[in-house]
Amino acid sequence: MMASTTDPDEEQHHTLISFDRLSNHVKFHDDISTLSRKASSIQEDSPSTSRKDSLSSIEKSGRFVVVKSAEVPDINDNDGNNGTNDRTPLQTGLESDVTLKLNESLYEEREHRPRTVLDQLYNYKGGIVPNAVEAEKTTVSQQKSANLGTIFGVYLPCVQNIFGVIVFIRLFWLIGIAGALQTLLIVFICSSCTLLTAISMAAIATNGIVPAGGAYFMISRSLGPEFGGAVGILFYLGNTFAASMYIVGAVEIVVKYMCPEKCRLFGDDVEKPEIAFNHYRIYGTLLLLMIGACVLIGIRFVTKIAPLSLCAVLISIVAIYAGVIKSSFSPPDLPICLVGYDPPHLIKSNILYNNISGYCHGKKWCREGNQDVLCPLYASLCSKTTNTLCVHDGDNVRDVRIESGVPGLKQWQLSENLFSHYRAEGEIEHDIKGDSTFEVVAQELTTFLILVGIYFPSVTGIMAGSNRSGDLRDPSRSIPRGTIAAILTTSVIYLSNVIFLAACVHGSLLRDKFGDSINKQLVVAVLAWPSKWVIMVGAFCSTVGAGLQTLTGAPRLLQAVAKDDLIPILRPLAKSYRGEPVPALFLTLFVCECGILIADVDKLTALLSMFFLLCYGFVNLACALQTILKAPSWRPRFRFYHWILSVIGVLLSISIMFIASWYFALVAMFIAIVIYKFIEYKGAEKEWGDGIRGLSMSAARYALFRVDEAPPHTKNWRPQLLAFINVQKNEDNETYTLHHTRVLNFLYQLKAGRGFVVAASILEGDYLENYQHVGPVRELLKASMAQAKVPGFAEVLAAKDSEDGISALIQTEGLGGLRPNTVVLCWPVHWKKDYDSYTADAFIRTIAIAEARQCAVIVPKNIDSFPDNKNIQDGTIDIWWIIHDGGLLFLIAFLLKRNKVWSRCRLRLFTVAQLEDNSVEMKKELEQYMYQLRIEAEVDVVEMADQEISAYAHERTLKLAERVKLLKDLKLANKELQLQPQILMETMVGNPQQQQQRKASLEEKNTQYHYTFSPKQLDNLKKDVTTSSMRKMHSAVRLNREIAERSRDAKLVLINLPSPPSKQSSLAAYSYMEYVDVLTEGLDRLLLMRGSGREVITIFS
Repeated sequence: MMASTTDPDEEQHHTLISFDRLSNHVKFHDDISTLSRKASSIQEDSPSTSRKDSLSSIEKSGRFVVVKSAEVPDINDNDGNNGTNDRTPLQTGLESDVTLKLNESLYEEREHRPRTVLDQLYNYKGGIVPNAVEAEKTTVSQQKSANLGTIFGVYLPCVQNIFGVIVFIRLFWLIGIAGALQTLLIVFICSSCTLLTAISMAAIATNGIVPAGGAYFMISRSLGPEFGGAVGILFYLGNTFAASMYIVGAVEIVVKYMCPEKCRLFGDDVEKPEIAFNHYRIYGTLLLLMIGACVLIGIRFVTKIAPLSLCAVLISIVAIYAGVIKSSFSPPDLPICLVGYDPPHLIKSNILYNNISGYCHGKKWCREGNQDVLCPLYASLCSKTTNTLCVHDGDNVRDVRIESGVPGLKQWQLSENLFSHYRAEGEIEHDIKGDSTFEVVAQELTTFLILVGIYFPSVTGIMAGSNRSGDLRDPSRSIPRGTIAAILTTSVIYLSNVIFLAACVHGSLLRDKFGDSINKQLVVAVLAWPSKWVIMVGAFCSTVGAGLQTLTGAPRLLQAVAKDDLIPILRPLAKSYRGEPVPALFLTLFVCECGILIADVDKLTALLSMFFLLCYGFVNLACALQTILKAPSWRPRFRFYHWILSVIGVLLSISIMFIASWYFALVAMFIAIVIYKFIEYKGAEKEWGDGIRGLSMSAARYALFRVDEAPPHTKNWRPQLLAFINVQKNEDNETYTLHHTRVLNFLYQLKAGRGFVVAASILEGDYLENYQHVGPVRELLKASMAQAKVPGFAEVLAAKDSEDGISALIQTEGLGGLRPNTVVLCWPVHWKKDYDSYTADAFIRTIAIAEARQCAVIVPKNIDSFPDNKNIQDGTIDIWWIIHDGGLLFLIAFLLKRNKVWSRCRLRLFTVAQLEDNSVEMKKELEQYMYQLRIEAEVDVVEMADQEISAYAHERTLKLAERVKLLKDLKLANKELQLQPQILMETMVGNPQQQQQRKASLEEKNTQYHYTFSPKQLDNLKKDVTTSSMRKMHSAVRLNREIAERSRDAKLVLINLPSPPSKQSSLAAYSYMEYVDVLTEGLDRLLLMRGSGREVITIFS
């Protein structure tokens, strides 16, 4: 190293720079030994008495090491937190040896990982969703528990939630009704829907951290608060009604199969649906109260029950497969009694005193004791004269036989159970009625579509893994693998069960929904080995456990929605007591009780299927939207997805909804739309960077590219308003107030034009001095626009003076072809008090800039007297058409009349003619023109001397003679020549040569006089006053007299704004303002308008 001398001050300066630059930089070490040596060297250099004052510290985050100078304090070093440690992971204090901590990091996962399968089963939580408070806790114990892998963190919870009550009490019946082929199709359709949803969910879940809320969080952050809130509520309802279904299913297992005699509360025949439903309601309510008490105790208590439910599911599945294998060589002894062929009639076992072997025969007399009595089967069949089954052959009934209900794999039944047997209520086969007093008949209408809705809840529960992403060691690996593996596993089990049940069980017994022919036994339970009680107890435990988990997760889901403050009415449900969402729990219990009161499992399955399908559809939609938009933030770790699969998932979800139950689908969609619109109208504004915002941006970008920057066609012209609103600052409290806020009401009343509105304000002064006021003023404008219900944008510009700010906004406001074409500027009320004519100069300059920018100008005068949005007007709107300006007067009057404020007003059109003109003919022609424009208006022609109106009417647009010629051309009979009025109008306005001639003529006249009448400077101007200028002011007085007389009672007057002077001077500005004041004197509500030089209204369709 080369030796050199350095000045101490300079050395200290370099040292400070070095510390500043390297105070918190990151190094990446591949070699752990190098890392340990560096830590050891730093540890040796630091005093042993104070590790906090060490020159540097090494803190780990994975394999990244943050080298931090001791001179740079931690962010939280000076915070007073009463001894609590709120540091971030990169700011934890080094209380133990650094080298030891780095060595421990190599074995951290191994140290906290449960060592045995039994330990993992003991710590298994069953996929319960933590609430928001629990998710936000960052205690050491929780960090240690976030080490679940794919099997125990995702796979088993999904398997447990997917397997439900339907597989035990309805799957065999679906096979008997739909046949094996169509049942396999049902399973395939429903499993495909959940598999596609799982693929989309895996992509969303691995695109970031998914906290409490699970599917709600994914959808709301992907599709926005409106969709998220709607789907969150529907997903909550789906989980709550799923709990109702689990509870009713558990009660049905008890009442129907476990203790059909002892559990009866009232009524002798529990087989009647009404009596059975009453039992379900009572027992279901009691079971709900017990489950609710368990949930109220706390989530820790519930998690201890989860392993029991999981074991019950696994043991039940194993018992079914064991029974199938056993049936191949030793089928169970389960006789059923059949009478007749094509179709066979399945006799209820209670008719035979539950002794099928003893009484299933065709004999008339049976020996009981010392006497002969009618056999029960003969008595039931032949006691009714209308019964066709009673075919006598001596004293016997023919075609009575006993068959094995479960022949097993030994006697292959699959070919007999391949095809469907759909029936209506009371039928034993299609169009064949049965007698429910002694035989098994259908208790409801069955179709393929209905069975899809009944079966679909069997494949729900795929969100259990994503709901627990905070407890997973590697969510990006575990969620996709565990969820998809669980769906594939359960689908294989369902498909194999369909084949095995169809191959082992008699077809007639499969169609016995409640086991009436086998003494109320469960078909799946009879098939299972070693005992039917394994299935019944296992099914009961699994359904109760599933209901317990859904009642634990549903309140937390509702609390997550309430905490997002999307729906104001749900705010009280965001509260927690002892970490439990007690208010949300009580509401959930109430909704669940409503589902229990329905008491019909089949109806509950169809209802909750709609909610889950909507949720799955929106998950697929969110993934498809994010993939198509290709947002920079869309970077999921799961790569095996495609937007086409997600779109197929959306279509499949919607199709299954309407296949299962179209009216329930409409109800669910109606609820979703109501919630969506309610959140949109009342909900809090949230910015989550969702896909709908991205879609809007993409659509706006596409539309902007499509909108040509060239002027639109006349038929597409609509007022795009740039309205300037005066904002004044209160020097006392540094606040701003808006002046003339009635202009916002006027903008609201013009919204029928469906153009956009930009409300703009100018802050005078340097931007660097006023930039902190721009935001508050913009918010003030937005709030005022929202209060006036004006849809549009707020713009605030800081400029050195108002004139430059207005000029800049007129020139630059807008984007691409979407730019303002109409400037709204209030008439300056106090312009006369400005003796320097600054106000008048600025006003005229604004009009000139707008004209150069080819923008129309609307100047409301006496704006404070305009009506608000609630003041309905009844009277007339008068249009004074002095010159043709492209039809702006007509269009604005028409748009105002479409608003409710002006809808009751009649339009009146006044035009000025010379004394020698034919007023009657002109009126007729003008009425024809208004008819062509499709605007209803009363027409009146005002006759005035030519010299009185020439100074006002001779402008850069059409002269009076040209207007007369235009109106006469409307009488052309030839259809092709009907185009001439519009062409003539556009040609005369748009022809550059004629425009130049009119401009030159106007400038020639303006060189002679410039509205020179000014009372203040009259003495100085007498020598400049010419006969022409005096006549100009005289014509304004005469015209004002006519307007005031004829429009005295008008609610609104629209009139052309005179052309401003071409030469900019204070004298000309003052004279112009005085001239317009004289012209409009005595008019209460007035709109002065100046067209942009092009047509804005057309007679063509």
